[in-house]
Amino acid sequence: MARILVGLMAWWRPMVAVLTPLVLSVIPALTGSSEARCGYVILIMAVYWITEAVPLAATALVPVFAFPLLGVLSTPSVCLVYMKDTNVMFMGGLIMAVAVEHCNLHKRIALFVMLHVGQSPRLLMAGFMITTTFLSMWISNTAAAAMIVPIVDAVVQELGKGQDLDVKKTRVVAVPLAEDAVVAPRHQSRLALYESNPSIAETASTPRKHVLLDRKEEIEPENLDCKESLLSVTWSDEATPRLDQKEAVSRAPELSVLTEADDATSDAVRKMFFLSVAFAANIGGTGSPLGCGPNLVVMGILQSTFSEPTELNFATWMLFNVPGMILNMVLGWCWLQILYMSCGRNRIQTNNRERDRAMKKFLQEHYDSLGRITQHEIVVLVLFSTLVFLWVFRAPGFVTGWAQFFTDSFEEKVVVRDATPVMFMVFLLFCIPARTSWTCCSSGDKASETRNRHETCLTWEVVHAKVPWGVILLLGGGFAVAEAAKVSGLSLWLGHQLQYFAVMPKELIVFVVCLITAMLTEVASNTATASVLLPVIKDLALGINVNPLYLMLPAAVCCAYAFMLPVATPGNAIILTAARMNTIEMMRAGAVMNLVCVLVITLMINTLGVVIFDLHSMPTWVNSTVTVVR
Repeated sequence: MARILVGLMAWWRPMVAVLTPLVLSVIPALTGSSEARCGYVILIMAVYWITEAVPLAATALVPVFAFPLLGVLSTPSVCLVYMKDTNVMFMGGLIMAVAVEHCNLHKRIALFVMLHVGQSPRLLMAGFMITTTFLSMWISNTAAAAMIVPIVDAVVQELGKGQDLDVKKTRVVAVPLAEDAVVAPRHQSRLALYESNPSIAETASTPRKHVLLDRKEEIEPENLDCKESLLSVTWSDEATPRLDQKEAVSRAPELSVLTEADDATSDAVRKMFFLSVAFAANIGGTGSPLGCGPNLVVMGILQSTFSEPTELNFATWMLFNVPGMILNMVLGWCWLQILYMSCGRNRIQTNNRERDRAMKKFLQEHYDSLGRITQHEIVVLVLFSTLVFLWVFRAPGFVTGWAQFFTDSFEEKVVVRDATPVMFMVFLLFCIPARTSWTCCSSGDKASETRNRHETCLTWEVVHAKVPWGVILLLGGGFAVAEAAKVSGLSLWLGHQLQYFAVMPKELIVFVVCLITAMLTEVASNTATASVLLPVIKDLALGINVNPLYLMLPAAVCCAYAFMLPVATPGNAIILTAARMNTIEMMRAGAVMNLVCVLVITLMINTLGVVIFDLHSMPTWVNSTVTVVR
């Protein structure tokens, strides 16, 4: 029996992929309505997206064959929404993110911020959060987290080196290197660790001690008899690190006595820093329409549903969401300090001038190692800043946007949207050289020099390798689901079923909608969550005579509030692995952040949102509709 269960577990993904359509086939069988057939496909995709029995991007392709075969949408209508202008804009944003990473501009920005913010643990955490939040506004949450993780890891190791957090240094005698000397586990930033001998034990206050050989003192030749200043470390099959070199050190420098409490404190620093990056990556994704998929989903649904322009554009999105993003970032920074600096047994020491000076020197050395800012970085920075300017002032609302000039200049009254400027900037990246002839240093290799001189700021090989193409398909699949729900009448039917919410206060309705969305996005892709919920929320708002933006905008923002589980976003999974924490610890910290952010967005939509979008009245554009051909 056990062997059968093991076999079934090994084949659970194919079983879910096959059984889900069979089990759910009772829905279209009982009623042959278009709503039932559309709901059947959406439920199948929801199961696939939640369980990941089929890759997310592959699941996003289901509408291409399912909706035409079930008579919900024609093939041209389905395929058209996969590359609508919103999706092209998203693809352009991904390519711009690749350009930023390709020239190492993100490293320069991160190190610059940390150098000028401060070097204490709380200020370093603030520097990480500011940098990650800013990057996450313009690139995907996962990419922002992945860019910052190596920098955070280097800083944590530097803080742990020498255990300057809360360790009192003590002079000790020389320690011979034992044949089987064991070094520190992987999570500790140590170069060599010696088993203590009785003479060391007498100087320590705890029963079991280890001694750390400081890296800076070890590399001094006068402190070592052997020529090799660094001791290399290997890992055995039992995950126990061993020293390759067995030479004894005749004269040991000043060493540090370490305790188990010191290790726990170092772990607390690591978890606090990495959680701050995870929180900032998710929060920063709400700051601009390009930050994460749900932002573009809500804008795409509004564009495809209403023929007249709504008040939601790039400028008004940032005007509404940036203050809430900053407030959430500050509250997250305070919450992590409470969790790791004010609570528990291993509180992180905040005042240590020697450690702060060493950290500033460490950051300055890494910043200086980047050299002077290159032409490559300048070009990417200028084009990126120009792109943001063009996005904000395309149709800001409070003044006439630059796009209106092109609309009025031609009889055809063309409409210019955000995909146009981003693709123009991407095109320029493929044309402008990364370095010019007068900045290229002669290396003696004429072929290499010529190749470097003519290399552009972005190459197709880099784009092909680094752009997550599956995310583009995922967003397209979300648009297809939203389109089918609208055309089939499923979202309208569900909206009518939820009109019982009309007896509740509007403020309570938006809080419940945000809370449900935030909980659902913990177990499903944020883009998939937005694609399924937002069409229903739109019809719910229209059914209870509420401005659609009042419910749709906060719900879309809450799709990014995935702080609790590693399965919620790939960025969370990266952080969980890098921080070496368990899921319970992430859930403990993330549950509070979820509730705080839901309360903040509820407050913002009822205050700032009312001022910007006039949410107390029904706008005229709700009476305009887009004709859809099935």
